[in-house]
Amino acid sequence: MKFVDVGGERISAIGLGCWQFGSKDWGYGNDYAQGTAIELVHTALDLGVNLIDTAEIYARGVSEAIVGRALEGRRDQAFLATKVLPIMPTAANVYEHGRLSSLRLGVDVLDLYQIHWPNPAVPLSSQMDGMRRLQDDGIVRHVGVSNFSTKRWQAAEEALGGAVLSNQVQFSLLVPKPAQSQARHARDHERLVIAYSPLAKGLLGGKYDADTLPTGSARRTDPLWLPENVRRAMPVIETVRRMADAHSATPAQVALAWLISHPNVVVIPGASSVDQLRHNVEAADLDLKDGEIEELTAESERFEPLGKPATAREYVRSMRNRD
Repeated sequence: MKFVDVGGERISAIGLGCWQFGSKDWGYGNDYAQGTAIELVHTALDLGVNLIDTAEIYARGVSEAIVGRALEGRRDQAFLATKVLPIMPTAANVYEHGRLSSLRLGVDVLDLYQIHWPNPAVPLSSQMDGMRRLQDDGIVRHVGVSNFSTKRWQAAEEALGGAVLSNQVQFSLLVPKPAQSQARHARDHERLVIAYSPLAKGLLGGKYDADTLPTGSARRTDPLWLPENVRRAMPVIETVRRMADAHSATPAQVALAWLISHPNVVVIPGASSVDQLRHNVEAADLDLKDGEIEELTAESERFEPLGKPATAREYVRSMRNRD
């Protein structure tokens, strides 16, 4: 396993995202939630993964409860991250929700507590006051944000009066923009970018194309999975497949290796099975050549998904076709 050293922490380059735990959006069912999910956390820890990421919004707290059960007796092996998403993230609400997350997880201290989404209706000063109170009371060790621009990330740090360790953003070969902003900021200021949906919810796994699309609301409602966008993404996917063949690897491993080749970037792919988790973790041992990284970057930057108006029209059209 590779690690990123930041803020006095040593964090695994490959983490485990736990959105799927107990969530109906993915359609994995109760056996997955009660059995496979626990096994995934245990196996991840066995393989050297220490970053375990969840959120209170995932299955309305069920994901946190599952993660908490899985960490019983192994809490010291995990860098445990969760996220707050109250309707109004005032200082009092942030503080209350932090305590509730710690209770659901069954832990005294959260290693990383993140604001899940920007909320311009509530001043950052109030949100960070709640975070500071959690730190002062020893409930939270590090503060993070999620889906923040670099400018807003910096503003959050000013409001906190201390380090906002991380920014969790959607980042992949099909969503490469953070490489030019948040990832550079992390590299230059000893901060961390946590890449979620690093495989574009499986699109970069090389299994699907515009004529073979998955079901499940988590993917069906994502604009990247519109047939036209999948067609536009095929040059990226074909490049990933070709490099995977050259390295005797999987397309997913190539896509993950590209991400963690960026300094101060870690990834949190989910997993539907222990085998998939093992394959994801093995991406940490895949060393892409400089020329391969450059080729992937160039192909990624050429990808242009449908703009918002066109995406909306295409979404309606695709839904009608499916009906």
